[in-house]
Amino acid sequence: MNEGRRILIASDSGVSIRSFGDISDAIATCLGSDGLILTEDDLAQEFFDLRSGLAGELFQKFTNYRLRVAIVLPDPEAYGERISELAYEHRSHSMIRFVRSKDEAETWLCA
Repeated sequence: MNEGRRILIASDSGVSIRSFGDISDAIATCLGSDGLILTEDDLAQEFFDLRSGLAGELFQKFTNYRLRVAIVLPDPEAYGERISELAYEHRSHSMIRFVRSKDEAETWLCA
């Protein structure tokens, strides 16, 4: 499915988002790629607390650099109402999308 596309899987590429500084490192790794797949294991718990600003910063920077990100979150409801709403709002976003599986992430990033 990934023929001719350079889609990075965070865990295979040494990418994890644990702090604001990790966002710049992730962007540097992703430049020239067709997208990044992040799973809940690649994200700090603070990412899911929207007041921390970590999710917003990630979304803003990746959008500014026009880098697509698929966030694999099988059960957004498990992280509370705000994350569930955010996932719903981003179900058809052009740059940042919450998906329920890695297969769904690859399908979207390859489209």
